[in-house]
Amino acid sequence: MAHLLANRIHCPAFCRDEFKEGFVHTVGGNHESLGQDVNWDIYETFFETVDFVASKGISLVIEAAFQHKLWAPKLLPLTQIANVSLVICTVAPGLARSRCIERSTKDMTRERFHGDSAILAAKEGTELSKFDYCPPALPVPLLSVDTTDGYCPDVDEIISFAMQSSRAVDL
Repeated sequence: MAHLLANRIHCPAFCRDEFKEGFVHTVGGNHESLGQDVNWDIYETFFETVDFVASKGISLVIEAAFQHKLWAPKLLPLTQIANVSLVICTVAPGLARSRCIERSTKDMTRERFHGDSAILAAKEGTELSKFDYCPPALPVPLLSVDTTDGYCPDVDEIISFAMQSSRAVDL
């Protein structure tokens, strides 16, 4: 969705997973060999980059599956320099898990970069523990998109939402 939205709006897309993949590619090794602080360092680098680009007045789309507790401390200050809006994609947890497994089986290199627990559970034939996602709840415009079967609302409506009020940062 992030790249589709960015392409239609004509602005860059910054995806947290791509930052992680670039880091793993640069240092070599795999997710398991990175150490405990790497994900935090990449989170910080991701938002430093977002802040820099937004401070220069450049519109962008950013994407990550962060919980509220990780979005809030970074997006709230960003609202001081940019018009922030959120597009939250929703899907049933079981379908999200099966899509994760499907992505990883189609791209066997994904595990190297992310060490996905859904893949490990699938390989071992075990169930994942229940995971409750806490989406960002911020005082900014919000559009919820059901991704069960395509996008609802459709892509044109999502783009219209993102383009309202000349927003400087769209998520």
